[in-house]
Amino acid sequence: MTQNPIARAAALSCFSDPQDIQPLSGGITNVNLSLRDGGRRYVVRLGEDIPEHGIMRWNELALSRAAEAAGISPAVVHSEPGVLVLDYIEARALEEADVRDPANLPRIVDLVARVHRHIAEHLTTPVLTFWPFQVIRSYATRLRADGSAHAGALPELVTQAAALEVATGPVTLVVGHNDLLAANILDDGARLWLIDWEYGGFNTPLFDLAGLASNNGLSEAQERAMLERYFQADPDPHWRAFQAMKCASLMRETLWSMVSEIHSDLDFDYAAYTAENMARLSAALSDFKNA
Repeated sequence: MTQNPIARAAALSCFSDPQDIQPLSGGITNVNLSLRDGGRRYVVRLGEDIPEHGIMRWNELALSRAAEAAGISPAVVHSEPGVLVLDYIEARALEEADVRDPANLPRIVDLVARVHRHIAEHLTTPVLTFWPFQVIRSYATRLRADGSAHAGALPELVTQAAALEVATGPVTLVVGHNDLLAANILDDGARLWLIDWEYGGFNTPLFDLAGLASNNGLSEAQERAMLERYFQADPDPHWRAFQAMKCASLMRETLWSMVSEIHSDLDFDYAAYTAENMARLSAALSDFKNA
């Protein structure tokens, strides 16, 4: 992105007199800004396609519009290549501890269920499929070709991924968010919102549930309660596949960070993020093998 982000946002045709342009924290694949124009506040997301991560902005736009129509995400105000402008929601981004809070977790599970059950009704164009095991294989291939410092760990990770894919078994497809970090969930005091659809697409519902658990450190009791609330049934029939998908979610996040160490020019400590997720992955794989 060669143009200064603030200058680029200020020059957008959808604004008449943009003021108070400020960077927003949290983005690790794009630049996010807030600004005021005509008495309203907006978010400007700046980011091109990122092929190494499977991010295609046309896909993000289609899902953002469908999520808006479903009442799950803020309104899309404007789009053009490399730019997405959204209504600003006066809300607080959650942290991991908020997700674990017994007062919040049922609300979040219900939000995820709404995503899976209703967003597809509002799609007007095709969207991508996000199959985590293919993502893992693609990342491993790229990391080997790029001479990653983590190349020595890849053969074992790919072997483990193949076993996890078998353990997952047949799946039901839904439109998933596929990036359920706490910061992507906003609480405005009355309701929850879900933002950032870069990785959205068809997937098994277990991937979002597993990502919610693994990204936010849920206990086993919380995981079982989450599955019971989501499926409105005994979680035991889903437990083994969920555990496998939790490992896959963490493996995908780990490899994502390894690739970002090489390719991203954003100011973010990807090496530390890789180490953090590798530790979580090792613990989850141990639990899966001993289950």
